[in-house]
Amino acid sequence: MKYLSVLLLLCLTLCVAHAQQAGETQALWDAAPATKYEVRAVWLTTIGGIDWPHSYHPEKQREELISTLDRLKEAGINMVLLQTRVRATTIYPSDIEPWDGCITGKPGHSPGYDPLQLCIDECHKRGMECHAWVVTIPVGKWNNLGCRLLRQKHPRLMKRIGDEGYMNPEQSQTGDYLATMCREIVSRYDVDGIHLDYIRYPETWPQLRKGESRAKRIGYITDIVRKIRMAVKSEKPWVKLSCSPIGKYDDLRRYRSGGWNARTTVSQDAQAWMRDDLMDALFPMMYFQGNNFYPFAIDWKEQSHGRIVAPGLGIYFLDPREGKWTLPMVARQLYMLRQIGLGHTYFRSKFFTDNTKGIYDFCRRFDATPALIPPMTWAGKTAPLAPTTLTLEGNLLSWSGAVDHSGAPYLLYNIYASRTYPVDTENPANLVATRLTTNNRQVSADRHQYYAVTAMNRYGQESRPIQQDGPEPKAHASKMMIQITTGKPIVLPSKGQVLDADFVMVETMAGQPVGVYPYAARLDVTALPDGMYQLRSLGKKGRTHRIGYFSVKRLRR
Repeated sequence: MKYLSVLLLLCLTLCVAHAQQAGETQALWDAAPATKYEVRAVWLTTIGGIDWPHSYHPEKQREELISTLDRLKEAGINMVLLQTRVRATTIYPSDIEPWDGCITGKPGHSPGYDPLQLCIDECHKRGMECHAWVVTIPVGKWNNLGCRLLRQKHPRLMKRIGDEGYMNPEQSQTGDYLATMCREIVSRYDVDGIHLDYIRYPETWPQLRKGESRAKRIGYITDIVRKIRMAVKSEKPWVKLSCSPIGKYDDLRRYRSGGWNARTTVSQDAQAWMRDDLMDALFPMMYFQGNNFYPFAIDWKEQSHGRIVAPGLGIYFLDPREGKWTLPMVARQLYMLRQIGLGHTYFRSKFFTDNTKGIYDFCRRFDATPALIPPMTWAGKTAPLAPTTLTLEGNLLSWSGAVDHSGAPYLLYNIYASRTYPVDTENPANLVATRLTTNNRQVSADRHQYYAVTAMNRYGQESRPIQQDGPEPKAHASKMMIQITTGKPIVLPSKGQVLDADFVMVETMAGQPVGVYPYAARLDVTALPDGMYQLRSLGKKGRTHRIGYFSVKRLRR
């Protein structure tokens, strides 16, 4: 794996150099092919209302959240990490902790509605996952409402450092308490994940005491993670458990972390949590550039153990008040992460939707094709059975008959569309709608458009597709099935019979291109392997028409 790191770094260096010479962001756009599976997430921060809400009026809060989620959906975001436990306070009606002041301006006061439920519902309407972001160890100012009530109930769990209060990770009851908080959320809400923030020792915690080992501190934090995992998975095993570790796991052989890393500095053994089935996903806070980013991103990939990793990008540094980052800096990071098969997460939402230095416009193009969240293959569940019926009446596409044995309460559906038949559901360009909770959808009634639908369980595992009925072959000279043998070229119809034909394209029956040739009277296909193929004309502006089908069949002596 270390050799892979060296090779990837070399390739990335060359790619970055090329991009800088050839027009920075455009070169990166062109070199970033779409992918079917990829986390595209954003942290939606509620503390102080810095991302949301910007009003204490409930209806304005609803309108602002809906507008924000619409903007995120338009830019290809498929996962929202909503700050739910803020600082020993919440944005939902908890039986354990008081309301945070960001919702009403008055800590402990209810807004008269449930912001967490609103966000879940609106995310699911848009085919996005909603994860409850839980701040764990820090509990805010010592005399603020949340910290004050918590230390009154559980004084042994609290530690004061300066003006701030922290839950003591060395007290076993801390893990119990946080597990209870997470269980409350999972049992009450249809969240797609629990996302743990600051699940580590505070930077201000006293240094190791005499005789105290670093492994012991790592063990305290891991015990908390284990308790939370048990609470979450015992309620709903399909709910993802994740965290946001420090962006550098530890020193690498050739690259130092600069004294600031997850494992050694703050006892956050995040890679081991993936290996030991304690975490489903990681969102490392990689708010760095250059050699502080690329080698460490590859390290996260190499040590992902087949699970989800979607590094956090510090797009707040695009704001001149925060830093001096440029859009091409972020673009190169996005390109590299896609190349090595990692997702991406933006910190924070407002910098993204405000289009700081054009980041929103860039990402609308970079993530123009929808993507699915990678499936939880490690959960040991089988994919559902595909729908058994699919009909298109007018512009209403409907389906039914899918069956799931995963134990989750309902199925989700994905729609694929293509102008070639059958629809290739492995081609990310054909994915047009994701995570639908209904059994129908309004679509284009274009008779040249074909559709396929898959069922998907809550673990993200997808069924085989059901295809719309295909076209009937027409008995026309230019659209007849042609049987050939090796050594005999195909005789094509004259260009006058085929509209707008400058080239002819050979495709497999699944729509995968095999070759493009200038349109001529005869087409030599003797180099193709045996099999069935289809021919399409290709003209100006990308217009294409099916000419017919043919097979290659070699003579056997």
